[in-house]
Amino acid sequence: MQANSRFDLRTKALIRAACIAAAAGLAGCGGGGGGHGGGVVFPPGQTKLSCDDSIKSAFKPDANTSVLLVKAFKTGDPLLLSGTPTPTTPTATTDVCVVKLLVGPGNSGPADAPSTSLGIGIEVWLPNEAKWNKRVHVKGGGGWAGGVHTSLTALAGVTGGSAGAPAETAMVEGAVSASTDTGHANTANGGSFAMKPDGTINTALWSDFAQRGIHEMAVKTKALAAAFYGTPARFAYWNGFSTGGRQGHMEAQANPADFDGILAGAPAINWTKFITAELYPQIVYQRDLGGVPLTQAQLTLMGNAAINACDVVNGQHLGYIPDLTQCRYDPLLDASVLCASSGGTGPAGSCVTAAQALAMNKIWYGQTSNGSVPSPSADNGFATSPSASANQRWYGLTRGTNPIGLAGPTPFTIASDMVALELQDPTWAQPNFINATGNGVDRWKTLSYANLSNAFDQGVALQFAFANINTDDPDLGRFALRGGKMLVYHGLADTLIPPQGTINYYTRLSDRMGGDAVVRNFYRLFLVPGMAHGFSNGTTNAAANPPLPTINLLYTALTAWVEGGNSPERIDISAPASGGTPASSRPICMHPTKATLTGGDPRSAASYVCS
Repeated sequence: MQANSRFDLRTKALIRAACIAAAAGLAGCGGGGGGHGGGVVFPPGQTKLSCDDSIKSAFKPDANTSVLLVKAFKTGDPLLLSGTPTPTTPTATTDVCVVKLLVGPGNSGPADAPSTSLGIGIEVWLPNEAKWNKRVHVKGGGGWAGGVHTSLTALAGVTGGSAGAPAETAMVEGAVSASTDTGHANTANGGSFAMKPDGTINTALWSDFAQRGIHEMAVKTKALAAAFYGTPARFAYWNGFSTGGRQGHMEAQANPADFDGILAGAPAINWTKFITAELYPQIVYQRDLGGVPLTQAQLTLMGNAAINACDVVNGQHLGYIPDLTQCRYDPLLDASVLCASSGGTGPAGSCVTAAQALAMNKIWYGQTSNGSVPSPSADNGFATSPSASANQRWYGLTRGTNPIGLAGPTPFTIASDMVALELQDPTWAQPNFINATGNGVDRWKTLSYANLSNAFDQGVALQFAFANINTDDPDLGRFALRGGKMLVYHGLADTLIPPQGTINYYTRLSDRMGGDAVVRNFYRLFLVPGMAHGFSNGTTNAAANPPLPTINLLYTALTAWVEGGNSPERIDISAPASGGTPASSRPICMHPTKATLTGGDPRSAASYVCS
């Protein structure tokens, strides 16, 4: 990879200094491993650690870190710390060692309060030495993260989201894997951990959640692996989806020496912006429709009508929309979805009034400061930057996407949590948000469009207190100069995080770093038509069967890029036959190129080029 000629000498000097500092400590630089790190005291006669309680006294990388538990599992053992195995209890497919770490100082406070924490919990899975592939491959979290990482009776790593479970990664791939609770174990009360008992922002736990927890996981996992096997890892990889995708971007921005390769799916970057805007559909209902949500049947009718209007390629309906930039479907102009009272012929029970059709346009367009929405023929909400002339604050879900998670009968809880944190008052949230000053009482229902816009502004203004949770810094110069690679993917029918925000970040990154030709050396974005917030159909069309990638396909593409220099230009994905829908395939192309049909079957990847 050639360095960007626009990088100044001062930046290069900073990178060299960072690499020297990292090489002297626990973090790797220019490679995944780094040395054994300080603070490892090997038992007499040993040059590596054993999977037993000796690790508790031997592994002391710093004063803040302690070992809570060490557990060896043999092949066939049930993966349990307590209780009786059931027929569904997973078992070890190879010998594996689990180590639980606690990294302080956490945040002191009242007993049992969500804002009280002893520190960051990290659970590391180490395969037996013969199985180890010399990689570290850690996993990101989801939502507010949290988990049972400090529990002495439960394992966090036996389950996983779209990025996969650490236990499986250790046993099947043979990589050292880990995950973290990012400083808080409580998951039942959402974002409550991030507010102090007096209602102010808990900056200590915000820092652990936003960036410190994931950096500590990277540093401590690599150090433990080096001490356990007696040699450092050759490569270190991050793999995260949603919050985990945001975490991967934070690592590249703030700690570029931590990972050689980062796989980031549906990244929850632009955190306060898109999450505040996630509450917008509910405010549309409150202000425009008297608090009565659109039904699932109505959402499906309009979503499917949008798909039917925008999914045709070479004369065939694909069942999902391949290019959202060109879709300008407007239910206000479609008699087939409007009720007779609004001049339409829509089906009884699922037709919509003109007011409801306008509400749908607002939800598709995204948050505006005053509840206005332009005609889709002029602006469909898919521009690379929010439209200042239309008062657009952030993007909405794309046409044809199933919006029930955000526009269903209740708000998405993270969105109401975030507004409460921005306004520093728990009562704006739902009742599961608890705090000593008072719990959530659904005051979000009273928000005006201007009030929600103010919360949006507060979220941006409070970035320092929120430890830069937006993770939207487009300067990846340090990550690029050390040779890091990022493979980013986002579904175009994401049901929670509008993909336009990721496209917006890419545009800003390209502008900052010197253009697409420079960016593609270290950062590649792939957009997946029809894909949800996960590897599934995200559209309102239940019969849609869009070709989808798998996490293994994407991870293999990343490792081939990092370890073999095989940079991915296109990745062919597929869908098996399902019901009456035939098998299909298509390429996903490195943004900003798109899959362009050259002729033939639009359901075959061979019919497309990336251009």
